[in-house]
This record gives sequence, C-alpha cells and structure tokens, in this order.
Amino acid sequence: MTDVRIGTAGWTIPRAVAEAFPAGGSGLQRYAARFSAAEINTTFYRSHRATTYERWRQTTPEGFRFAVKTPRTITHDRRLADTDGMLDAFLAEARLLGQKLGPVLVQLPPSLGFDAAAAGRFFAGLRTRFDGPVACEPRHLSWFDAAADDLMRGFEVARVAADPARHPGAGSPGGWSGFAYWRLHGSPRMYYSAYDEAWLEGLAAQLRAHPARETWCVFDNTTSGAAAANALRLRDLIGGG
Repeated sequence: MTDVRIGTAGWTIPRAVAEAFPAGGSGLQRYAARFSAAEINTTFYRSHRATTYERWRQTTPEGFRFAVKTPRTITHDRRLADTDGMLDAFLAEARLLGQKLGPVLVQLPPSLGFDAAAAGRFFAGLRTRFDGPVACEPRHLSWFDAAADDLMRGFEVARVAADPARHPGAGSPGGWSGFAYWRLHGSPRMYYSAYDEAWLEGLAAQLRAHPARETWCVFDNTTSGAAAANALRLRDLIGGG
C-alpha cells in the first residue's frame, strides 16, 4: 500500500474533537501527536520569519511533514511568469523546515488557462530549485487534457485531486503518478460541509489503491471545524496516517 499522509489545512483543533488530542503542549504539538502532515496555507498570503519555520520544525516529531503553499504573488499576480526571484525567496524560507519540508503546493487561479510554454518555463524553474514532491491544483478547464497531463508528468508534478471537482477529471489525481495529493474543500458547501461515513470509506479505498509511492490527503473544510473530525475518521479507516 502507498504511504498515506492525512492532515488538514493548518492545524486548528476544534473544541468538538479536542478530546482526541493530548491536552498538553502547543496547538501544533497536540495536532502532530495525531497526524503526520499539515498544509501551510499562510505562505500563500505572506512571508514568515525564520524563527517561525524553525519553531514549527523543532516542535514536531521526526516523521512529520509540512506541505507549503506557493505565494499568490507567483501564481495569481505574476501568473507563473518571471518568478525566478520570488521562487528563490519562497524556497529559501521553506527550506528552514529542514527534513520536515514535504511537498510544494501550487494552486492556480481559476482564470489561468493552460499555456504549455509558460507552464513549462515555470515548472522547469521550480525543478532547478526544488527536487522534492510538487502538487499543482489547476482550476481552469484547459488543464484537464492530455497535453497538460503530459507536461506535468514530464516535470514529475502531480495534479491535485480536488473536491468539489470543478471539471470532469478534476476529482481524480493526474499528472505524475509517483506522487498523489487530494485536497478536500468540503461539498456541497465549500470550506464548511463535512464528509459523511460512506464518502470517507470510498475515499479510503481510493487512497489505498493508488499506485503512488507517497499520497497526501488534506482536508480544507476548516471554516466549520469539520476538517479535523474528517481527517481523524479517515486516519482510522486507513490505519495510521
């Protein structure tokens, strides 16, 4: 079975599931006692101090990993163009996580269509700087065809399996199959809706069956507090996580 890491966007522990976590320590320490992964979304909006990354690294267990989201200045403002300096700055910060650094997550704006030349330049630049796992969450229909899949596969970039799926195929992993990344935003109401038992059981079966060497599953339905409960239940269904 693939190595499956389960976690949430951020590491907030809602009151409803607080008893499932140790009572002592910081919020991150308590979270990391139950999960092996977390997604850092705040890097999308702003830079962080070196001491912040170092604290996150030092207060999590040896096997814990963080996914780090690419800044919006790269994906949304520059739209992947002329981003070398920004990539250097972003990765210099992310590497302060040391061995706790996991995937780089590239979430694209819904309006950004697939341009093979522009995407190729960006992923080539990213790959000259970072050889770890990369997941891309495109949201424009044009990214869900063979040409985009082939390009991502060539750069060993996994296309995110997202829920709710904006387009046919968006709910299943694509791109490079050596790595897989599920991002579950909650449906039908994004960021709020919880996933029910039957849905989670089906997801567990998909995660177990995927051929990737490493698979991540991140719950982003955090606004209502559903993410932590769903992640805990999926962890039980998978075993570990």
